[in-house]
Amino acid sequence: MDSAEEASTAVGGGARLGALPLGMLDNAPVGIAVVHGPDHRLLYVNAAYRAMFGSRPLGRPFLQTFGDLAQSGYDLLTGQVMDTGEPAVLAEAPITVDYPDTGRQERYFSISIFPVTMEDGAPAVLSMMLDVTDRVDAAQRRQALQRYSTLVRAGALVEWTASPADGSVRWSRGWQEITGQQPEEYLGHGWLDAVAPDDRPGLEAAWVTAVTQDTDLFEHTFRVRMHDGTYRRFHVHAVPVREDGTVVEWTGICTDVERRWREQRRGDLSTRASAAISDATRIDDVLTALVRVVVPELADACAAHLVPGTEVGGTGPRSDVERVAWTGREDLALTPPPPPWDRSAARDVFARPVHRTFPPGRPPADLFPSDTVRWLRANRVNSVVVAPLTVEGSVAAVLTAAVCGEREPLDRDDVALLTGMLDRIQPVVDAVAEFQRTKHVASALQHSLLGRLPEVPGLCLAGRYRSSPTSAEVGGDWYDAFTVDGAVMLAIGDIAGHDLAAAIAMSQLRNMLRAFAVDRPQDPQEVLRRLDSAVARSGEYQGTATSVLARIAPGPDDSWRVTYSVAGHPPPLLVLPDGDTRFLEEAHDLLLGLDPGAPRSSAVEPLPPGATLLLYTDGLVEHASEPLDTGLDRLARHCAAMADTPLDRFCDRLLTELPVAGNDDITLIALRPAP
Repeated sequence: MDSAEEASTAVGGGARLGALPLGMLDNAPVGIAVVHGPDHRLLYVNAAYRAMFGSRPLGRPFLQTFGDLAQSGYDLLTGQVMDTGEPAVLAEAPITVDYPDTGRQERYFSISIFPVTMEDGAPAVLSMMLDVTDRVDAAQRRQALQRYSTLVRAGALVEWTASPADGSVRWSRGWQEITGQQPEEYLGHGWLDAVAPDDRPGLEAAWVTAVTQDTDLFEHTFRVRMHDGTYRRFHVHAVPVREDGTVVEWTGICTDVERRWREQRRGDLSTRASAAISDATRIDDVLTALVRVVVPELADACAAHLVPGTEVGGTGPRSDVERVAWTGREDLALTPPPPPWDRSAARDVFARPVHRTFPPGRPPADLFPSDTVRWLRANRVNSVVVAPLTVEGSVAAVLTAAVCGEREPLDRDDVALLTGMLDRIQPVVDAVAEFQRTKHVASALQHSLLGRLPEVPGLCLAGRYRSSPTSAEVGGDWYDAFTVDGAVMLAIGDIAGHDLAAAIAMSQLRNMLRAFAVDRPQDPQEVLRRLDSAVARSGEYQGTATSVLARIAPGPDDSWRVTYSVAGHPPPLLVLPDGDTRFLEEAHDLLLGLDPGAPRSSAVEPLPPGATLLLYTDGLVEHASEPLDTGLDRLARHCAAMADTPLDRFCDRLLTELPVAGNDDITLIALRPAP
């Protein structure tokens, strides 16, 4: 057995066509070959095939195995059969290669090419070949060559030959018809003028490398400007023609692969979009992920805007459209101006996709408001698509994409691709909307469990609650404030868990703490001890909880004093009017639920006029990637800079300006004596 036969056994001997072992074809009286994969690797040849063409290495792409093949269209026909599933038959087809018995020669074969399926379901192509050279006379040979050329031209729009020295084109058939270039324009290197400017440098460099390094195969995909000014993608497939081992010319074909490329891009972008948004629980995250998929693959700039009035668009008082995501090429001039539409205008204008194409930097004056038109002009935008995203029949968001400069404008296929991507993410958006609805209900329930803050002369109080963005369940965070015997009782707590059981336990704990505090307002530590004991004896809650109870009452000199006790909770923060800060850590004891019999302590701190006492839950300071002290220090620095900020604004800025982990509820309550 020679090396080719050994390779055949190693590469294809164990393979099967469906249930048929390839080895059963070894002794067939006609030559049989099987290729598979996108580069048409030769998987199997039988004995008759080896007798015809000699030892050919298996496991390599077809054009590498047959580097001596003069005619370049056979690999193309193989690809067509594999892609379309339609067989091809060639009668008396010429094949010029180095034959084992006669050397380089032209012979004629009847060839049948069939699509087949391997045992694992992978597509492949089987070719059957019969040598009919002895039956073909001169006239038949001319007819056979004409049939071959016609068949090749049906799939390859352009044939060409080029110089082996510098790669300049000597002859071409079909290039003039598709580009409008005359021979005197495209011969030599003039054909590059019809290649898209962005693709030209890469194609030229790859072609020079192929010619100068004497490679056996050149392949490249690039865009060609058609005679009507549009662009289409072509794939070039070229091989060197050798005589006595010397390259005498290059011959190649260019095939139109625009449709195949668009189908592949559609699938790739849809898959990437689905993967990017798979874990999103907020519409902002969904849209941000989507615009990053669109740029730069499909467009040069992309923005997403929310339309208020739906679950995903928000339910606040704002009526204007809000931009929530934007990305663009680094060289674009400035960021687009804010969206100029109000809610009703956006719903009317973008109820269906809008697609406009125009010369670079010359948009119609009435396309958008003047600020947006100026941005389109400054960035030489040539096309715009605005596609709506709907929830339950209403426009909830709009996606805007733009292409700039000499890049091919967005066309109908691109509009279909954008709307298709939106359709593909629709189930995720619907799920986000349902999540938001559930979250709103849970948030309303949570706020109903947080009592109204009392009005106390000489004191300002403010409380805030922000639910976890990743959960639609009621949480275990809570705060409370009430007055007893002229004193204000502030309480805050956190129960482990984020479900209905945690919410029920939280409500019970809060109510019991208030009852015990009314009974013993002078002793916060005793209140927490009794609360711990009551929870343990009831047996209704088996988890742990943290809490802070603080009593704020006038002192003997009419100043305010804080008596506090902490049960495993982050320490209260005291912010003095001059910006000095101090965590109150003198009365810090075990969590509730660990040891009901453990003693508890309390401590007293003066509360000067204008000072701020802040109680908060761990969602404000904890990050999984850093020590708790880092979060506490950050909180202290931030509060110090806001020492004289009005208390409501003080609390709002804590929620909006501090970097939080984003996966936990945040609850805080603050108190400040009047200056």
